[in-house]
Amino acid sequence: MTAGSTLTNGTTAEHELAALQREHGRPLFALLLRLCDGDRQRAEDLAQETLVRAWQHPEALRADDFDSVRPWLMTVARRLAIDARRARQARPPEVGDAALENARVISDHAERAAATLDVREAVKTLTPQHREVLVLVYFQGASVAEAAATLGIPPGTVKSRAYYALRALRRVLPGYAADLR
Repeated sequence: MTAGSTLTNGTTAEHELAALQREHGRPLFALLLRLCDGDRQRAEDLAQETLVRAWQHPEALRADDFDSVRPWLMTVARRLAIDARRARQARPPEVGDAALENARVISDHAERAAATLDVREAVKTLTPQHREVLVLVYFQGASVAEAAATLGIPPGTVKSRAYYALRALRRVLPGYAADLR
């Protein structure tokens, strides 16, 4: 079925739609442009959709209840604009390729949790002396002097135990070796 055909069920003829466009097109587009926040392409699409609705409902255009079809067209256009805005808000916003290329990569929470479990298991393989130095210095953030005072050993021993503890962890966790340097 084409817009130019006139059927017995009352479909609007092409010349009637052209007249409708000439008479009401500019005010219709102006309204839609405001409702679409200045997006000309979207306003044009909605204006066309409004005229398609007029083509689909010729009985509304020929009703004797009103002098002009403009209020009906404006109401249809406004409702279409509202529906389009709601549809856009219901979907996540579209992003271009450039935005994805510049996006910051965030590590997966599951990977971080798995790495934490791996490190915990590896720390359990250390001797108790190495483990307590490693926990104090690297996990609790104590300085060498604070760890030495807490453990009652010289600072040089704290440094030595920390060095050998990290070295042992590198052997147990080969995939994490770059992180432990």
